[in-house]
Amino acid sequence: MSATATPMADFLTKSPYTPPSWASHLRPLPSHTFSLAHRPTPIHRWNLPNLPNGTELWIKRDDFTGMELSGNKVRKLEFLMADAVEQQADTVITIGGIQSNHCRATTVASNYLNLDTHLILRTSKLLADGDPGLVGNLLVERLVGANVHLISKEEYSSIGSEALTSALKEKLEKEGKKPYVIPVGGSNSLGTWGYIEAAREIEEQLKCRTDGLKFDDIVAKGKGYAMNTSEELKFLKDLASATSVILDPVYSGKAAYGLINEMTKDPKSWEGKKILFIHTGGLLGLYDKVDQMASLMGNWSRMDVQESVPRKEGVGKMF
Repeated sequence: MSATATPMADFLTKSPYTPPSWASHLRPLPSHTFSLAHRPTPIHRWNLPNLPNGTELWIKRDDFTGMELSGNKVRKLEFLMADAVEQQADTVITIGGIQSNHCRATTVASNYLNLDTHLILRTSKLLADGDPGLVGNLLVERLVGANVHLISKEEYSSIGSEALTSALKEKLEKEGKKPYVIPVGGSNSLGTWGYIEAAREIEEQLKCRTDGLKFDDIVAKGKGYAMNTSEELKFLKDLASATSVILDPVYSGKAAYGLINEMTKDPKSWEGKKILFIHTGGLLGLYDKVDQMASLMGNWSRMDVQESVPRKEGVGKMF
């Protein structure tokens, strides 16, 4: 289950884009794309315990698109960054939550291409006036030099992302910059081509036609964006222990939790099915949940070294 890999020599190169035949009628049609992700991401069997009889569960690892850029967000950025460079931008503006995977990936991609990054990050009213810290995605963003602008959730709600990015764009233009605005999550018509390419990649990997697949919407409602129940977090811990696949708490973790719940409630309807689960990345989001997950991590102890074990000063080299 593999498609032809992109040669490493093509990394960070801009090239003309040819869409799959089944999407060539869509508009706007991108003229170019940047090679930013390590693709194709692998697909392998995911041996979760207690699956319904005859059920095959496979997982596509978009968490393997690259360490700093890991996750599916970079797929959109391959098209958005090509457009930014085409428009001769020198600065990229985007917006999202305080632990936004998209904002982290945008910062890294921009830095690769020698573009400045300005992030508008949404946080609580209590934290909007102080240093945002160095946890998870924030650490990566600040390491590579992002300019971080904090906004409270209340301000975000009453002003809106479009007005906020427009205001920052106007300010930077007055300073002589040429900013390019990417919306929340990179979610616009141009960014959508990243997922069209993902569909083509899966089609090639599975050696099947897209019209031979069945799609359905199964709603798995949680507490809200980036909010988790203790059961969800325990599920993530148990899943990691059982399969070594680590999911994020915002997207893929909730999706997998919902999938397993559906299978548990009605195993008969899932028997004999072949399912592909797409891991969209977001591992760094777990760092924002360390306090909630601490009670689940009890597997440690102080090593008890008996007095009978021989000792000699300097025997154990530190380096």
